[in-house]
Amino acid sequence: MYLLNGESEHCIAISDRGFQYGDGLFETIEVINGTPVFLNQHLQRLDKGCKKLLIPTPDIDLLRNEANQLVKGSAKAVLKLMVTRGSGGRGYRQPDSIQATRLFSLHPFPDYPENLLTRGINARFCKTRLGLNPALAGIKHMNRLEQVIARSEWTSSDIHEGIMLDINGNVIEGTMSNIFLVKGHCLYTPLIEQCGVEGVLRNIIIFLAKQNNIAIVEKMLNTADVFSADELFVSNSIIGLWPIQKIEQQSFKMGPMFNKLQHLFTDYKQEAINVH
Repeated sequence: MYLLNGESEHCIAISDRGFQYGDGLFETIEVINGTPVFLNQHLQRLDKGCKKLLIPTPDIDLLRNEANQLVKGSAKAVLKLMVTRGSGGRGYRQPDSIQATRLFSLHPFPDYPENLLTRGINARFCKTRLGLNPALAGIKHMNRLEQVIARSEWTSSDIHEGIMLDINGNVIEGTMSNIFLVKGHCLYTPLIEQCGVEGVLRNIIIFLAKQNNIAIVEKMLNTADVFSADELFVSNSIIGLWPIQKIEQQSFKMGPMFNKLQHLFTDYKQEAINVH
């Protein structure tokens, strides 16, 4: 199911700059019982990204209404929202009058095995490195070739996520997730200042940690920090929180910090659904 600029259409102009240059942004949103979960947070990040890229943000109330219209009656699904700069000429120069394109699409929810949450996932480090660009760091723009190439590095179903480093060897994120480390009683997550995506769920976890007096530090991390961690987990808006049970040849246990945050997140998410 699709909504293109408010209409049930499947065809987008080949002159659209999202197709031509990846000139746009996207959000991937979990849907439960007709509710787009954390929709406000996704729309806030979209607005932040639009401002960074100088794309006029579509009316937020309009986006909210269209999202609710498309997900109505869906028990469990994934809602994707894309906003591009719209159609323009052949060159990089922006059109004088920008008419942003907005596209909602509804997809089946991935069939992830339940034991990925209860037992943990297997991860690996990717060879593909992330380039540095502070101007684009944090936002979920449509240029994701680094992640596409990194994800092509493995085909085994035994590997569930790849951890990506930047060109200086700093641990930044997973191909589709943010990463958290636990050391002692402190929670760590990489800084998203030079590259990487500032995930909606990443920000929620940081908020929940601060609200519950859990020490949380955003800092530059390396592979040695990962291997010396007491606990590891990844997060995104579709998978929620997944503990890492093994990365490369080293095993990790699901510990008390993950269990506490998982419990806090489950309650916070349910409250958000009930309030919607």
